[in-house]
Amino acid sequence: QVRLVESGGGLVQAGDSLRLSCAASGRTFSNYAMGWFRQAPGKEREFVAATSRSGGPTIYADSVKGRFTISRDNAKNTVYLQMNTLKPEDTAVYYCAGSQTIISRLRADYNYWGQGTQVTVSS
Repeated sequence: QVRLVESGGGLVQAGDSLRLSCAASGRTFSNYAMGWFRQAPGKEREFVAATSRSGGPTIYADSVKGRFTISRDNAKNTVYLQMNTLKPEDTAVYYCAGSQTIISRLRADYNYWGQGTQVTVSS
């Protein structure tokens, strides 16, 4: 079992930056690819970004490419999502998740989920 706890969300203005963190405990963190997903009110949960077990390969949704950066520190059992140039449409609850695949953008490939952290971007 892997327990994931997100933090770092908040209310910001358009154009601002935020860094989300996700702390993992339980099984060996470096055994899991990690991803970030988000869910806006009335919408399905969507993929944002993912990183492989080593933190090397990364993938992004087109809507955040060039603005968001995913990274991980296996020594600290933590994955991050640096979000720059935030837009109102980035408003959502952001979830981190762990997968036993190499790297994936599919929700079904993720076995472990955090409780989410709210990000609200005002215009």
